[in-house]
Amino acid sequence: MVATPIVKWAGGKGRLLSQYEPYLPTQFKRYFEPFAGGAAVFFWLRNHRGLKFSATLNDSNEELINCYQVVQSQPGPLLERLREMAARHGQEFYYQVRAERPENPLERAARLIYLNKTCYNGLYRVNASGGFNVPIGRYQDPAIVQEEKILAAHAALQGVQLKTTGFDEAALAARKGDFVYFDPPYQPLTATSNFTSYTKDQFGMEQQCHLAEVFKQLVKRGCHVLLSNSDSELVRNLYRDYQQVEVRAPRFINSKAAGRSSIAELLILANPPEIDSVSPE
Repeated sequence: MVATPIVKWAGGKGRLLSQYEPYLPTQFKRYFEPFAGGAAVFFWLRNHRGLKFSATLNDSNEELINCYQVVQSQPGPLLERLREMAARHGQEFYYQVRAERPENPLERAARLIYLNKTCYNGLYRVNASGGFNVPIGRYQDPAIVQEEKILAAHAALQGVQLKTTGFDEAALAARKGDFVYFDPPYQPLTATSNFTSYTKDQFGMEQQCHLAEVFKQLVKRGCHVLLSNSDSELVRNLYRDYQQVEVRAPRFINSKAAGRSSIAELLILANPPEIDSVSPE
């Protein structure tokens, strides 16, 4: 089974992997992804590179990491709950689920997947108090239960550490020969394009500058480091000492069709010259 992202996530990298592939290291020791999101790069490495590597996925969104933990440990009960929710799906049930704040990890994971598959445009957005506030989408038959995808993700996540620490703490556990991929909330290109509401916390210029310092520390340690961000003056300046590659990213999460064309993004990369690494399977 080929593992792919189990949730749709704004800024997800699934459609960019063919452009990223030439810049992903062919050998490394451990893998770290401090802004996991949909984890498309992680799943791609698991599927296509044939490397034996340990991995740490981290995200400040506790609901997302909880979902991965449940997929990792309880795929059967999760699928059973999703089938129950799919059978009840409708406008009234959607808003009932949206209003709930379950504490049980299994219920939280099922709720996230259900809302992600049925909300408007698959957009994950929360308000200042952390409440999910996206309206129901207009789907005839939403794919709420994706058994093969969840079972493939379950297999890929075995042995993976899943954390909700700060990105800096997660990244600075990396050492020489490890690979760290950063996919932070993007620096907005305009005042109206600022979307960082994946959690109730914001990610502004101060955090972008701090991230650039963490990037530099990892490079000094001899890590492979790759970062994606918007093609903005701030980003180009923060990473002016490193290789910058322009990629074209489709953008589908937009209320207007005219806003869904491709946009330029940047890949920032730094690789050590040679390392001792794990061997392919």
